[in-house]
Amino acid sequence: MRKKLGNGLKLVSSESRCLSIPFEDKGGTWEARYYQHNAINQALESIASGKNRILLTLATGTGKTFIAFQLAWKLFQSRWNLKDWNSGTEPSRRPRILFLADRNILADQAYNSFSAFPEDALIRISPETIREKGRVPKNGNIFFTIFQSFMSGKDEEGNPAPSFSGYPKDFFDFIIIDECHRGGANDESNWRGVLEYFSPAIQLGLTATPKRKGNVDTYAYFGEPVYIYSLKEGINDGYLTPFRVRQFATTMDDYTYTSDDVVVGGEVEEGKRYVEDEFNRLIIIPEREAYRVKAFMDLIDQKQKTLVFCATQKHALMVRDAINQAKQSDSPNYCVRVTADDGKEGERWLRVFQDNEKTIPTILTTSKKLSTGVDARNVRNIILMRPINSMIEFKQIVGRGTRLFDGKDYFTIYDFVKAYEHFNDDEWDGEPLEPELCKHCGKSPCVCVNEPPPICYLCGKQPCICEKPLPEACFECGQSPCICEKKVKVEIKLADGKARKIRHIDTMSFWAADGKPISAAEFIKNLYGELPDLFKDEDELRVLWGKPDTRKALLAGLEDKGFGREQLDDVKQMIDAENSDVFDVLSYIAFASDPISREERVNNHKPIIFKHYADPQQQFLAFVLDHYISDGVGELDLEKLPDLIKAKYQTVRDIPAELGSVAEIRDVFVGFQEHLYR
Repeated sequence: MRKKLGNGLKLVSSESRCLSIPFEDKGGTWEARYYQHNAINQALESIASGKNRILLTLATGTGKTFIAFQLAWKLFQSRWNLKDWNSGTEPSRRPRILFLADRNILADQAYNSFSAFPEDALIRISPETIREKGRVPKNGNIFFTIFQSFMSGKDEEGNPAPSFSGYPKDFFDFIIIDECHRGGANDESNWRGVLEYFSPAIQLGLTATPKRKGNVDTYAYFGEPVYIYSLKEGINDGYLTPFRVRQFATTMDDYTYTSDDVVVGGEVEEGKRYVEDEFNRLIIIPEREAYRVKAFMDLIDQKQKTLVFCATQKHALMVRDAINQAKQSDSPNYCVRVTADDGKEGERWLRVFQDNEKTIPTILTTSKKLSTGVDARNVRNIILMRPINSMIEFKQIVGRGTRLFDGKDYFTIYDFVKAYEHFNDDEWDGEPLEPELCKHCGKSPCVCVNEPPPICYLCGKQPCICEKPLPEACFECGQSPCICEKKVKVEIKLADGKARKIRHIDTMSFWAADGKPISAAEFIKNLYGELPDLFKDEDELRVLWGKPDTRKALLAGLEDKGFGREQLDDVKQMIDAENSDVFDVLSYIAFASDPISREERVNNHKPIIFKHYADPQQQFLAFVLDHYISDGVGELDLEKLPDLIKAKYQTVRDIPAELGSVAEIRDVFVGFQEHLYR
């Protein structure tokens, strides 16, 4: 018999055993957030209530691996195991826990995240270790592998057989399936065999996607989630980073062949209008891709970490080369490609990219490999150069930027493919679909999964012992055998001068966590709170800003309320006003006034300023205004005056007599600023 006790679990037997093991805090450096507490407790309560299929749905970046670690930690430290748990006897051994992923990088990340466990408790299963030992490893407690490794292998006679059959069916007590929405529970997936083989174990699925049309199999297998934490909640709670979107439209978003263009390869279909879905899959125009690369490279801070999603692996290679030609950095590894074809070298570069202390590589190009599960916290830009047709994948890609990092208030999506339209879909962050009753057993969650595993339709055995197992689907096209690289693509070289005529327009938009468009002012308010009530209208702001002493006091008041220089500089970037005055930022937030550049302000006000001063004063003020245009409003602080005098005249003795004394110069320096902000 089992029952719940408070925040933990207790076996009711001759000698009760408490499972309320404290969280492992890694010397105080780890602290569980409230929703992680809730998810862990709900999972433990589900175990206590006898559920053998458990699902947790938490948005990307909210720490699903941390939750998995803490669950494993509690079970390991309490010596919980399924056999003793079911019989109600005193625990006789520590549990055997399997962490299943579908990519090596995810299994490796999890393995490294579990480093607080004793070293001899952790086992990383790979085809190489199985071949070396001639058997699957069993001498550990926490095992990490990918489905593909478990699906391949040979039996003792050398016949093809899945590696997982080397374990007894009841070997594992608890199985964690990472990113379980990607097919692990799909009835047609070969991966399903692994889960069914180990059906005695309690299985925990981790997913970032609420129930949608594309993942109903996952929910049919695991049942409804015992805990949900959405992207919207994560952003509103401050645990995920909000984002803005810059949308691009170019004069070559579609293409129709004309005879002045050169067909470099393949056969172009005359009269056909090639659209976004077909670029870099059916037709390649290198000049078009180079233009798009230059467009975003001119806009991003090239020192910020960036992910670029491309149509194919070859497209990712082309874009990588174009970025390295457009970059300001002199590093040959500024941008690298990480795709399936790049293998271990690509994964090595990915690990370097994930290291927040490293600045090279700064940009990664990929096709599909990095769309999910990659924990790179300092990603500031996501570039979309291929259509995203799946809402699930779109949310996963957006999740690459949502992780928190010091000094990262938001991230930017550069969208060349109208992916932002997904925000208008009810599936973006709406409520999950209602539970559906299984058409076979009439229950929700389905109980059919407890029936004996199906027999392989090819060899008639379970587990499958086919001599020629079905090849895995291609990572790019999803087909088996692969068809994407066999297609002869049309390659076009644009006629002379055509590439130079490509143009684009771009617009910045801001989005709330629920996928609704909002104003930049509201976005800023969500980031930093309400602008403090330090001035009542724009006229008062102009008066305060036009005097160095009141401007300094206003800035101090803003900083006290959370709007320091760093935040205001971030807002400048956010509203494309890097060359504007901080005055324009405040006026934009408070009164929705369009910002102008410092150079525009000077040009607009110079005649008004100069009519109040004689020629020597005008020459000095022209020098000051040049510094203001170049370096910003800080050049108008009184503390800057001695440096400006020295820069202009070298010494006080060199000041022209017509300019007046230092005190008079000070009056000119203070006085002209009122006219600058009229």
